[in-house]
Amino acid sequence: MRYGYSEVCLAHDTGERHPESPDRLRAIRQALARRHGVDYVEADPATRAEAEAVHDAGYLDQIHEFCDAGGGEWDQDTFACESTWDAALAAAGQARWAALRALDGDDGRRTPFALGRPPGHHAVVDDAMGFCFLNNAAIAAEAALDAGADRVTVFDWDVHHGNGTQDVFYDRADVFYASVHETGLYPGTGGIDETGEGAGEGWTCNLSLSAGADDADYLAAVDRVIAPLVRRHGSDLLLVSAGFDAHRHDPISRMRLSTEGFAALADRMREAADAAGAGLGFVLEGGYGLETLSEGVAAVHETFDGRAPVAPDGDPDDGVSELLDHARDRHEF
Repeated sequence: MRYGYSEVCLAHDTGERHPESPDRLRAIRQALARRHGVDYVEADPATRAEAEAVHDAGYLDQIHEFCDAGGGEWDQDTFACESTWDAALAAAGQARWAALRALDGDDGRRTPFALGRPPGHHAVVDDAMGFCFLNNAAIAAEAALDAGADRVTVFDWDVHHGNGTQDVFYDRADVFYASVHETGLYPGTGGIDETGEGAGEGWTCNLSLSAGADDADYLAAVDRVIAPLVRRHGSDLLLVSAGFDAHRHDPISRMRLSTEGFAALADRMREAADAAGAGLGFVLEGGYGLETLSEGVAAVHETFDGRAPVAPDGDPDDGVSELLDHARDRHEF
């Protein structure tokens, strides 16, 4: 794999004991240092105009001025410092790079993975929230469309629903947004009946799984619902909003995904992209246990480096099966 990375993202200081810290990127780099075929690229930061393709200009002015004044508490979860604006543009630029490299085939299909922070999938059109300031995946999807893609899929496997990404594309029929997330967690959105509106009806799919969902549950969600919908929507690019906070040992979730489960999910995404004839790229979102985050990213790397993941045994929970049947009905399978 090839990784987008910038030291600028380390300067985003969230304060002591905040789970979204610079140590997340340091831990990932340390884990990847023990793997073969790791290559880093420092992409150009996103421009103001590229951010405005997703966000309101007035909101961007507010964030920029807030950081110039030294930052502080934007809300009870989301903190900024003077360097946050530059870090957010750097993270968005890495996501754009991943999308465009994937769309172009990335010089022999070396799958790109943007390792940026702050994360992005909670940032809505006109507000920061949930540790996020700029919506990296949405900016990347817009860049792909501007570069000639007809349709883009964003699949979000972070444990939290990506309300911001959904918000950006909810009434559009050029970006299919799909999310598998934990029921009852922040921000409380992502119900199964949220499927888009207007021209975007049917272009959003939410699978909200109960706490305790494991590898078999997640893989069933992909096999029975997500992958068929990716094929249906015929995207030129499949972009994964890759959070690793659904891991069984992550400190802020109650899901039961294993490290090997993330490898299997990545393999399923490769299969889905190949079946659709789409490029494939990854954008880092959450993940707050340093060991589980770093080993999750490393497991994805090993999958693309040739190691076949060990598919977990077992069937999905009965409740998950019922949810997936409901989703298939809702999306008219």
